[in-house]
Amino acid sequence: MSKMKDSTNNSSEMENKSVQGNGETSPNEEPGAKQKLRSWLNRYLRVKITDGRVLTGAFLCTDRDANIILGCCEEFLSEEHTEPRALGLVMVPRRHIVSIHIGDWHSEDALSTKKRCSSNSE
Repeated sequence: MSKMKDSTNNSSEMENKSVQGNGETSPNEEPGAKQKLRSWLNRYLRVKITDGRVLTGAFLCTDRDANIILGCCEEFLSEEHTEPRALGLVMVPRRHIVSIHIGDWHSEDALSTKKRCSSNSE
């Protein structure tokens, strides 16, 4: 009976820790951070990077270094340019990220991009 109690205590301790990439665990600093990131999955992001370009695409994942992966990504030379260049799958290093905006843009360009990405995944 005491062994079962010990295993229960260990599992409750594990719930308060997160597993890092190297397999070690550390205490959660922000318990809601994982849920927030999960809620952003497959949402469209607009990412401004240090050289002035703007990338838009579906948020697919991130890593422990806060690099992000965008799917069906398009590049705009600046916020004023309206002609996108299709890039596909892109990894954006954290050190190049200036700002990230989350949302569903209702412009015709954003809708056509979503349709193209949806049809490519089928």
